[in-house]
Amino acid sequence: MLKNVAAVLLDGVHPFELGVLCEVFGLDRSDDGLPVYDFAAVSAEGRRLRTHAGFTLEVEHGLERLDEADLIAVPTGSDYTRRDYPEPLLEALRAAVGRGARVLSVCTGAFVLGAAGLLDGRCCTTHWRHTTALAHRYPRARVDPDVLYVDEGAVITSAGTAAAIDACLHLVRREHGPEAANTIARRMIVPPHRDGGQAQYIERPLPRHRCDTVGEVLAWMERHLDREMTVEHLAARAHMSPRTFARRFQQETGTTPYRWLLRQRVLLAQELLEATDETVDTIAGRAGFGNAAALRHHFLRTLGTTPNTYRRTFRGPVRVGLTGAAAAQSFGTVS
Repeated sequence: MLKNVAAVLLDGVHPFELGVLCEVFGLDRSDDGLPVYDFAAVSAEGRRLRTHAGFTLEVEHGLERLDEADLIAVPTGSDYTRRDYPEPLLEALRAAVGRGARVLSVCTGAFVLGAAGLLDGRCCTTHWRHTTALAHRYPRARVDPDVLYVDEGAVITSAGTAAAIDACLHLVRREHGPEAANTIARRMIVPPHRDGGQAQYIERPLPRHRCDTVGEVLAWMERHLDREMTVEHLAARAHMSPRTFARRFQQETGTTPYRWLLRQRVLLAQELLEATDETVDTIAGRAGFGNAAALRHHFLRTLGTTPNTYRRTFRGPVRVGLTGAAAAQSFGTVS
């Protein structure tokens, strides 16, 4: 049973991510019948630490406090993708997992777990901007760039900022049941569970490539996403055989014509859902999916969420002045 929680801090820690851990595990909510955790902040680099926001923290506990923790959480901080970490901290993390405790990383806190060897052979994640760096630095880790968090039993990794809330509520739900997680979420005025993954937040999942031989065809495809397209038709526009065109396309874009076209159609649908009031059926036609059912299928498969949920998330009307249950309901909180 999860009772004792320690947040281990390094110089340059980000206050918001630390605050998430304090909010979920550090507050006494026994008046709501919720579990109370023995929570402590622990420094791995001296009593006084700088934060990313420019102020300093006085931290009472050292690494010895980790010996009794059921959960050790590592919030993100400055330069975590490049810096080295104190060996005593890495040893303490390995020892904790070895005795049956769990570790949780927030955003680039995953790099600390990687340095301890705790990501080797495990599926994990971090903020989408740093997933490539995480995979490069720790090649034995199986990095998933699309999810909000990954629960591998002893090791839980979460993506950036708000995904820490998702991971923490997931832990509460797993340990104490959905009612406890829902109650904490309602107090925090956040949804107890979010649909989808990081893919819906990435600015441009497929970067534009420099294309020497298929560039004109790519430009034509972007202008006519609502049309039916075949490799044979596209190859004819490029004055190539279908086989040569498919090979050149793969070489110059890093993907197949079908996958490239599908992703561009999803991107167009995202833009229309954010910027217009058009129906999902109309958007499906404009984006080349033909009907709403096909759009929902590919949207869910690509982004992990539905068109309607995406629209509510990124374009839903902003309502101010909501408090308590009304605010929780506006975020989709369930009782």
